[in-house]
Amino acid sequence: MLSAKSEVQIDTPEVRVTEWRLVPGSATGHHIHEMDYVIVPVTDSEMTIVAPNGERSKAKLSIGKSYFRKAGVEHDVLNETSTEIVFLEVELKS
Repeated sequence: MLSAKSEVQIDTPEVRVTEWRLVPGSATGHHIHEMDYVIVPVTDSEMTIVAPNGERSKAKLSIGKSYFRKAGVEHDVLNETSTEIVFLEVELKS
């Protein structure tokens, strides 16, 4: 599987904003979110989420329809679609 591309756009003591790009067939890799975060979709798409136990689910993304998650989320994010997935991850620092 290909690796997703990320670019940190802002990194201050309060917040980190990262742009994520997942081409078809790519993944973020298994990770644990150490901070509360907001996802801001830049493209309409559907991500495949893989939990630590291997359970798979789908997450629909709609342009500009943000969502919030608490720290501690553990998963891998895959693009199993035919188009690129782009979103901004806004991590809230303590």
